[in-house]
Amino acid sequence: MKKRYYVEVSSGEILEDQGASSYHFEIDADEEDIYELSELFDVTDKDSRLSLYRAHVPAMSYHEDKNNDDYDNHMKEIYTLIHKLGNQKTRDHIESMGIL
Repeated sequence: MKKRYYVEVSSGEILEDQGASSYHFEIDADEEDIYELSELFDVTDKDSRLSLYRAHVPAMSYHEDKNNDDYDNHMKEIYTLIHKLGNQKTRDHIESMGIL
């Protein structure tokens, strides 16, 4: 059964209570969808930490680093899933961002 959730990508939060924190996207999702989105947030957090660590090594540019490619790909997966589960306002917002 799908329920309404409120998502903030920058913090990786998926909230059931609209007033619990700020958010950018509203989605309607079931438990499996939420699990998938949570897993993507976890992987992206790991990618982000690896990229931050690697950022202190100046010999490699951003576009030549697999960790950065992984992060970018996982972020695209997150926005694709949010777009799929989102209401019209959410889908319009993501489409206006030009990331899909």
